Amino acid sequence: MPSPTFEQLSLTGSDFTANPFPVYAALRENGPVHRVHIPASGDVWLVIGRDEVRAALTDPRLRNDIRHSATWQSDGGNAIGLNMLQTDAPHHTRLRSLVAREFTAGRIEAMRPRVQQIADGLLDALPPSGTADLVADYALPLPLTVICELLGVPVEDQHRFHIWSTELVAPSSPAAAGAAAGEMSAYFAALIAAKGDAPGPDLMSALVRASSKADGLSAEELLGMAFLLLVAGHETTVNLISGGVLNLLRHPDQLAALRADPGLIDGAVEEMLRHDGPVSAAAFRYAAEPVEIAGVRIPAGDSVMLSLAAASRDPEHFADPDRFDIRRAARGHLAFGHGIHHCLGAPLARVEGQIAVETLLRRLPDLALAAEPDSLVRRPGVMLRGLVSLPVRWSERLPA
Repeated sequence: MPSPTFEQLSLTGSDFTANPFPVYAALRENGPVHRVHIPASGDVWLVIGRDEVRAALTDPRLRNDIRHSATWQSDGGNAIGLNMLQTDAPHHTRLRSLVAREFTAGRIEAMRPRVQQIADGLLDALPPSGTADLVADYALPLPLTVICELLGVPVEDQHRFHIWSTELVAPSSPAAAGAAAGEMSAYFAALIAAKGDAPGPDLMSALVRASSKADGLSAEELLGMAFLLLVAGHETTVNLISGGVLNLLRHPDQLAALRADPGLIDGAVEEMLRHDGPVSAAAFRYAAEPVEIAGVRIPAGDSVMLSLAAASRDPEHFADPDRFDIRRAARGHLAFGHGIHHCLGAPLARVEGQIAVETLLRRLPDLALAAEPDSLVRRPGVMLRGLVSLPVRWSERLPA
């Protein structure tokens, strides 16, 4: 008999996708580790305590390589190359070292003027007053433009990537996911070949050049790296910006505090990440050998789901964890993971979030929701957490 699904664990009439936190809170009353059923993945061990999640993220017995799963047979035709999320040390260490220098805090800080220029350009394209979908018109194109420029993807091709990545991270069907994977793989193969023939100053060209060295990327690794950087480089930040703005609009006191003191923006972004971050759970781990977590024995080959969202609302670490408070000392959340798989793009996501939110509030001083909060729809899936759309309205747009 399968374990209960999240929907079955939800309170009567509640929507787990819209608000999973009551389920996590109820489960927490009975310990930090539970058995749940994920329709697309089967039974998994769910870890929700912050200390337990943090420790599990660095436990070498819990592997990212799906071949350690007792149920693994194939990738189902949806894999694109071989990327860092699918690998463990020392293979992961080699892959990460090839791109880590492009994502240092110093290099990302140097990108601030360009990120600011993109944010202002998107707001300039809006009418002086009116309504818009903040996801489609701002939260999505900002990080998508940044990561595509970083990788050297032509402007005219950028819109295709979000369609493909959306299908891959939240498939509408196995056939559609397979088609998206095939189309993205073919595009990247062509782009990689083009960069080899005519390299530029972009990251993709640098990776192609590095692939010719002894410790460089194989063809499969190069494809996987391109896929991971593009998808992870914009999908999560879209959710951070749109979800963070929604939280501010739903908490007028916090919105007023940030408008009065823009210097609070760094802390505000950290609280957005903690309170309702863009990544609900880390990539699945697989027990390479029997593992015990909080007294619960997990057999070898079993799948483990580490809930970053639940861990970041653990009351043992965050007082009144369901309260959204931009002045809170929110550092210590696990929104970017922990350990060797800690999000490589965390510095870039922070910069984009800070600039996107501060610029939006400064230039649209009376920004407000243009829909009832309960009518907003979240994208399906247990790994990422994001809005399908976010209707907003304003009556004045200030110049940059």
